[in-house]
Amino acid sequence: MTPETPDAIDVGLRILSILAPIVLIVGVGFWYGRKHDPEMSSANRLNMDVFVPALILGAMAGRNFEPTAYVNLALGAAILLLTCGLIARLLCGVVRLPWRTFVPPMMFNNSANIGIPLAVLTWGEAALPAAIVLYSVSNVLHFSLGVQLLDPDARLATLWRNPTLVAISLGLAIALLGIELWEPLVQALQMLGNIAVPLLLFALGVRMKHVQLNDISVPVLSALLRPALGMLIAWALAQALSLNTQDSAMLLVFGALPPAVMNFLFAERYHRDPSTVATLVLVGNLAAVVMLPVALVLVL
Repeated sequence: MTPETPDAIDVGLRILSILAPIVLIVGVGFWYGRKHDPEMSSANRLNMDVFVPALILGAMAGRNFEPTAYVNLALGAAILLLTCGLIARLLCGVVRLPWRTFVPPMMFNNSANIGIPLAVLTWGEAALPAAIVLYSVSNVLHFSLGVQLLDPDARLATLWRNPTLVAISLGLAIALLGIELWEPLVQALQMLGNIAVPLLLFALGVRMKHVQLNDISVPVLSALLRPALGMLIAWALAQALSLNTQDSAMLLVFGALPPAVMNFLFAERYHRDPSTVATLVLVGNLAAVVMLPVALVLVL
């Protein structure tokens, strides 16, 4: 046995312990969805309107959240997403694919369903504020630029009605102004937020039950190319922005995340070939079982 073997085993076991809860909860959702076919629209709406905003606000209103400490991390996340979108747009032009269908899933990743729980399981509760920052950047871009990509005539004036964006704005204002919320209120927000992560994973599993796999050649290619590209861009940005060790690691894992489920919901709403987008999302999230361990090996 070589001296490196115990370290390799330790890293492998840690990666397994990180990913296993995520895979198990998604698997339970998939199994329950196959068995009972539950109507998840009300639960999903409740999660996005109440529990996720509470998770964000509870983390940002906490005493350990300093927005100025995450400026470079937020900048790195924004540049990463925009660069992936630009490269996807150029590739769609070369291979003659409908870019309004393919660019958003290549651009906006699953920073809620997988990104937040993965960060907490990997680095502990102390990583939650940074994970919320990464999710917030992705979410703000998705509900603004992402909507414009799908429908150039969409009105962005209604963004203020989105509970998640409202929570982000309030959380930033509270943190920047140094407002100290009543501790029981913060605890209530955190308790509500604790519901969000498992429900996000469970809903992802249920959603996968409804997706049909037809022509998967392009989805498989994108499922492998996007994380590899995201990790490469994240590594370059971490060097350029002089991120600390943990932020660099979190940005690299952020770059490896699969497509967000929200891409399918938006494609359905704006009539941008939702069946193809659903396949991209499903294959990308299945491929994450392979790609995320690669990312974790690089950062652990």
